[in-house]
Amino acid sequence: MPYRSILEALIAAVPGSRAALLLDVQGEVVVGAGELDERHRLIGAYQGIALGMASRTAARFEAGGVESLAWRHEGGSVLLGTLKDGYYLVLSLGPQAIIALA
Repeated sequence: MPYRSILEALIAAVPGSRAALLLDVQGEVVVGAGELDERHRLIGAYQGIALGMASRTAARFEAGGVESLAWRHEGGSVLLGTLKDGYYLVLSLGPQAIIALA
């Protein structure tokens, strides 16, 4: 599947990346690269829940669609980007990674 090579290239281009996951509308991992442990799979699924909540809130206030979300925490950052048909991309970064580069 060519998506894995795209995710691997993303990880290689962003120093400090830990994992890149492509998930479906149900929060199931379609393909991933990097550290593919259970922790990152759960992070990806929870990002889908947060995306759904943010999207419903944006719709309620007629604020437009949600295209990306970013979380910073003590151990690093998590970035989410929306794709077509409910799919989304999650990139997990370590604390030393540059978010703007991602």
